[in-house]
This record gives sequence, C-alpha cells and structure tokens, in this order.
Amino acid sequence: MEGANNTGYQAVIWNEPLLQQLTRSGRRGMLIPKASEQIMKEVGDVSANIPRSIAREKPPGLPELSEPDVTKHFIRLSQQNFGTDSGINAGVGTCTMKYNPKVNEALARSPALAGLHPFQDESTVQGILEVMHNLNEWLCEIAGMEKFSFQPRGGAHAVFANARIMQAYHNARGEAEQRDDIITTVLSHPCNAGSPAVAGYHVTMLYPEKETGIPSVEALKAAASEKTAGLMITDPYDTGVFDENLKEYIDIVHEVGGLVAIDQANANSILGKVRIGDVGADLCHFNLHKSFSTPHGSCGPGSAPLGASEELVDYLPVPTVDFDGANYYLNYDRPKTIGKIGDFYGVIPNIIRAYAWIMSMGAEGLEEVSEVAVINNNYLISKILGLKGITLPWAEEHPYRMQEGRFSLEVMERETGIGIEEFNRRIIDYGVQRLFTSHEPWVFPEPFTPEPPESVSKEDLDRFAHVIAQVAKEAYNSPEIVRQAPHNCSVAKIDHSTASDPTKWAMTWRAYRKKHG
Repeated sequence: MEGANNTGYQAVIWNEPLLQQLTRSGRRGMLIPKASEQIMKEVGDVSANIPRSIAREKPPGLPELSEPDVTKHFIRLSQQNFGTDSGINAGVGTCTMKYNPKVNEALARSPALAGLHPFQDESTVQGILEVMHNLNEWLCEIAGMEKFSFQPRGGAHAVFANARIMQAYHNARGEAEQRDDIITTVLSHPCNAGSPAVAGYHVTMLYPEKETGIPSVEALKAAASEKTAGLMITDPYDTGVFDENLKEYIDIVHEVGGLVAIDQANANSILGKVRIGDVGADLCHFNLHKSFSTPHGSCGPGSAPLGASEELVDYLPVPTVDFDGANYYLNYDRPKTIGKIGDFYGVIPNIIRAYAWIMSMGAEGLEEVSEVAVINNNYLISKILGLKGITLPWAEEHPYRMQEGRFSLEVMERETGIGIEEFNRRIIDYGVQRLFTSHEPWVFPEPFTPEPPESVSKEDLDRFAHVIAQVAKEAYNSPEIVRQAPHNCSVAKIDHSTASDPTKWAMTWRAYRKKHG
C-alpha cells in the first residue's frame, strides 16, 4: 500500500508460553495472610465441612509465578491483541462494533457501583433501581413496547425467553400443544431458529426469493397455520435490507393466532425511525452491546433487554423493576411470569453504560446515530462495489442498504482461487480487522459483511476501502502473497483439521496435557 493510507502496520509477535509452562517452583506473587485467631475460632475447621468424596487428595497444580512474571505475560498477550481501540473494526458485520465512550467506562467501573451487592436490601440500592427503571422507560419509548426485562445476557438468551413467553401465552389459552411451530427466515440470526428449537419447537425456515432477496409473502402464508406459535425474525437483515413486508408478515401471523418477536440486534440503523411495537410486534429484544454502545464481548458481557407488548407484559421474567410512587422495588408478584432466567438483576455495568450513552445522545442524537450509520454504510458500499471480483447480491433490487451490506467473492474465487478465507488472512496484514463472513448457512458463496457504525470516521472508511481494493488487486496480480498470508500478524493460519476434530479439543490444561502430552 502506498500513500497516506499506509500506517506501516506490523503486529508485535511474541512466542508466548502458557502460564503453566512459565511456572517456577517456589515463586509467589503474593502471600495470603493467615486468618486471625478470632475468625478461626468463629469459623472452625473449614476443611472438615467438605465431603471426603469431593475433597482433593493434594492441592491443585496451579502455576507458581511472581507478580512481574504474570504482568509481563498478559502485557505481551495484549500487544498481540486487536480491538476497537487499536484499529478499524468496520468489517465485523452484524456485531455493530461502535466506539464505547471512556466516560461510560469510568461510570461502570466506579467504586460506588462496584461496591454494590445484589443481596443488599432494596432500600439501600434505590439508585441503581432508578437507573434500571428509567432505562426501561426509555427502551419502551424507543421500541413501542410496554415493559422490558434486563435479565437476558445476550441475543440468543432473549430469543429463548421470547419462545418461553410464547409457550406460556398459548398454554394459558389451551393451545400450547397445538401450536408447536415457529417460523423464521434464513436471513435472520441463527438463534431465531436455534433458541425456539431448544425450547421444544419445530422450526419452519423461509428462504429469500432469488429476484428480491427477501422471503415472499406467499411463502409465509403457506407456512402459517393453526400450528403456528409465532414468527421470529431479525429486521433489518444481515444483508442490510429492511424487509418492507414486515407489517404484512405480522398481520398474517396474527390472523392465524400466532405471536411475533422481532430480533432488533441490527437496530442501530433504525433508532428513532421505526418503533417495532407500532408495526404490531408482540415481543422484541435489543442488544445493548450493539446498538447502545456497550462492550461487545461475545460470550460476555452481553446484555439483551427483552421487551413485551401490553398483552404479554405479565409473562416477563421476574423480578421486574417497578415504582410505587415513593420507592423502586423488585417485583416478584407476577403470577403469569415465565420465572427467573438469570441471576440477580442483569449485567449492571452494561446497563449503566447504555443509560449514560442514551442520556448523552438524547432523542435527536439517537436519530442522528441511525442516519450517520446508514450514510457510512452506503458510502463504504459505493467504495467497494465495482472492485474486480466483488459483487453485492440483489444490488439492483436493493441498491441502498441499512446498517451493513453482504458482498460476495464468488467471482474472485472462481477466477483466482482466492476466497474469503484467504482474503481475510491478508487484510489483517494491513492492520484491519478480518471481515465477518455470514451466519450459516451461506445464502450465497464466499460472503463478507462489513458494517461501519456511526462512530467510524470518513478517513477510516477510506482506509478500510483502500485495504479491500489493495487485496482485491493482489488476488489477481499476486495471488501467492494472499494465499501465504498473514505476514505481519501474530496469529498464523488456523489448523482446521484440529479445530474440527472433537477428539483433539482440550478445554482445560489437564485435558490438553492428557491429549497432547
């Protein structure tokens, strides 16, 4: 790469051993003080209370290291890491990797918050309950729902809870056994099929029409029946298309007695523009770690508030946070509830971050977020579309997209042998996060899905597009450079033979030693 876009990226590469390999007998990072005589007298012999059947015969073989050893180990690992604060994450489609304001981080880590305990009496945690109550009201205003629960820890968890609410609703009407089918689309997040399946539902999958890129109304009419418990779909889709038939879909499902839950993980492009409750949805969820600028941690610390319409609000998980005019309290007195689906209140640090972010943005700011995100996305699409070997399926039907666009390297792979896997390994060499491909199954070959939210600058979008253009050029002119990539990164090619072989998986150090020596 030449010109101002070249940052001279070169990843720090450490051949870093595991802590277990760094251990040195007798080294300590700290000395744990002995309990005082008073505590020992009060507590007694703690080990005597441990059943012999589960007691260790000898202490666990933990690594023995000094504090400097541990510090250097994790600093070296961090130098090999890549994140929102170190590079461009516009390629991680469907994840909405926007910038998380540091002032919100400071609030979430404040001693006042860290000192709270979930077992405290309600009278001593009025502040955090007020924050949750206010955030609930704001999300209701944004989504057009009656009430939210903050217990779901992520999108799939929220969709599972929505499936349970549907079951409870139909059970109360004596139709639970009859209504055993959930309808979704292949363009929706996989949890919209997986979570209801775990809840015991049969799942009917709708595929997009080749001509339009969205499922047909006729296909939904054919699938909907007296067996339909509900429709669970993501809108906008991960292709960046907002399904204009949504209102008609909802009416069709309601006509047969089913419910509709909308996965709003991709809501970053419609904040202040569409209230899903106004369209007729019965349930929905947001991902605070996407649309509301809280950290996105994959397996944690996710938070996915679940919203219910007035008809379904009684089925929400307990407790909800309510206000009696004088005090905020945790309300467990909800006879129709599906019960408790998570520990304590929810992921409070992310609730604080989202609360602070909405407070700073205001209603006009949230709407501007959507507008800038859509502008960023379509600007990036205009820079990428037309590059040799890269196409945007359904570009004629949907020339403009919402929060992201799903491209294809099918032509490039056919002409050069370079597909998305090789392409991804090469762009890392330029200090750009790898491109998200697609959820399974791939609707079209060799996909990639960039998603630039509102917090990505024009300069970063230009550099990102420049990297894509450079690697596309290399694929045709110097394909071996792409095939052998990455060259400047700490992580080389993934060994798929090991990754896909369960007999070689090792979830603990002990299991690793047992399997691999």
